[in-house]
Amino acid sequence: MSLSKEFDGKVALVTGGSSGIGKATALAFALAGAKVVIASRRVDIGEQAVQEICTRGGDAIFIKTDVSQADEVRALVDKTVDIYGRLDCALNNAGGAAKMGSLINTSEEDFERDINTHLKGTWLCLKYEIPRMLEQKTGTIVNIASMAGVIGCINASAYSASKGGVIALSRAIATEYAKSGIRVNVISPGVIQTPLLDKLRKEAEEFSKGSPNVLAFSGIPRDISEAVLYLCSDRASFITGQNLIIDGGYTIQ
Repeated sequence: MSLSKEFDGKVALVTGGSSGIGKATALAFALAGAKVVIASRRVDIGEQAVQEICTRGGDAIFIKTDVSQADEVRALVDKTVDIYGRLDCALNNAGGAAKMGSLINTSEEDFERDINTHLKGTWLCLKYEIPRMLEQKTGTIVNIASMAGVIGCINASAYSASKGGVIALSRAIATEYAKSGIRVNVISPGVIQTPLLDKLRKEAEEFSKGSPNVLAFSGIPRDISEAVLYLCSDRASFITGQNLIIDGGYTIQ
C-alpha cells in the first residue's frame, strides 16, 4: 500500500489538534487518507487548522471540546461516529503548559488543573473512545505524555505527576484491551518547537536545565506526528503498551 494512502477509509480523532503537535498530526493523518476530527478549546485556530487541511485536499471537521469535561468528551466521540461512521485512530494530545514552581509554591488549584487536563482528560478520552473501537473490534490510540513523566524535573511536580500518570494509565489500558484488538501506546516528547514553547521559552530552558538534549537542538512537531502515524498503522501491529521517548536523547544523559 502506498504510504500516502495508508489511512484511506479510516477516521482519526486528534485532541489538542489546533496547533503544534496536534495540528501536525491531524494534517499528516489527512494527507495519508484519513478523515480527521480536530478537537480543541480554541475555536479560531481549530477552524483554521481544518481549513488548511481542506485546502490541501483533506477531509476534516472541528469540534470544540474541553477534555476535562466528561459530557464534552462523550459528545465529541459521539459526533465523530455520527458524522464519519467509525473511529479508527485517536491521538489524545490536549494539554497545557507546565506551571513552573517549587512544590511548596505550587497551589492546589495548579495541581488540580494539571491533573484534570492531562491525566483526567486522557482518561476521559479513553473511556469514550474505546467503546466505539470495541464495536469494531479494532482501533489504535496514542497518548501524549512528556519526558517530565519519566525523569525528575525541577519545579514541575504537578506536571510531572500528571504526565507520569498518563504513562501508567496507558500501559494499564493497553493490557486491559489487548485481546479486543485495541492497541494503546504513549509518546513522551522532549523540547519541541511549538507556539506554546515560544511563549514559554524561559520556563522551557529551566525545565531542561539549559541543555535541550545530546543532539543540541529542539525537535519539531513533525518528529512526533510521524511517530504517531507509525504507531497507529498496521506497520506497528505488534507494538502496544510502550512509551516512545522522543527527546533528542535528553533522558539518556
